[in-house]
Amino acid sequence: MDILAQLSQALTERVAAASPSVVALRMEDRPRAGILWRPDVVVASEQTVGQRDSVCVVCDGVEIRAKLAGRDPGTNVAVFRLEAALAGVLPPAAEAPRVGSLAVILGADDRGAATGRLAMVHAVGPEWHAMAGGRIDTLIRLDARLGADEGGPVLDAAGGLLGMSTSGPHRRVLVIPTATIVRVVDPILEHGRVARGWLGVGLEPVTLSEKSAAAVGQRRGAMVLNVASGAPADHAGIIAGDILLDMDGRKFGHRRPLSLFMGPERIGQTVTLRLLRAGEPRTIALTIAARPGS
Repeated sequence: MDILAQLSQALTERVAAASPSVVALRMEDRPRAGILWRPDVVVASEQTVGQRDSVCVVCDGVEIRAKLAGRDPGTNVAVFRLEAALAGVLPPAAEAPRVGSLAVILGADDRGAATGRLAMVHAVGPEWHAMAGGRIDTLIRLDARLGADEGGPVLDAAGGLLGMSTSGPHRRVLVIPTATIVRVVDPILEHGRVARGWLGVGLEPVTLSEKSAAAVGQRRGAMVLNVASGAPADHAGIIAGDILLDMDGRKFGHRRPLSLFMGPERIGQTVTLRLLRAGEPRTIALTIAARPGS
């Protein structure tokens, strides 16, 4: 058997072994893929689910209703709980991939039968933050395209689970790593969401005057437009018109939004804010709270 035939057979075997872990979510237009994370739990791409609170899950011709347990836009994970359990085993977690290695994107047709798409790992990097504020444990970008298979499992060449496929900015194909999904599934099942930190302020980037910039050692800050009643910023005495300079050394007023520094681990932490009020520098201590309803 030549090398191409061996590769083809190996890929076929990988898809067949992992097919019990992929399901179809019936939508109005076309089915979308999901992962049978546990016998009664399905994980899907949050951005493809929309505002649905229930779906019909199809696996190998078997149809089961599933209710939305919750969602986390920060990591693009939606979790559904099935009304009845399905048989299926999740592939083991894969090792960190290398650039140039092969990956298999699994999807499902309208009968819930597995589909396959071959991809190459285009880029790998350290953890990063989505624009919605979620921490993604590893950057994995694929040289591929996605259709109805978005939200399905992505395998490495050994059959291990790299994570869930998703369409990122500029329609780049990304993988939400297995470790990230593991981290958010239980909080979503328990609380319907992943709580994230909150100051309770509306901000607008501003450029400081030359005098103020010279006094505080930076050119930009973020002006407080409003303060939510009862929010941590309200309790700390921050008022509209204050210009926030930095929080524990992390400067305001740059491209990276405040939400990137408000992960679940920050809830309950006390931080130090530097700000300008009427042109005078001040320092305020503040305890980060959980964002209501986040």
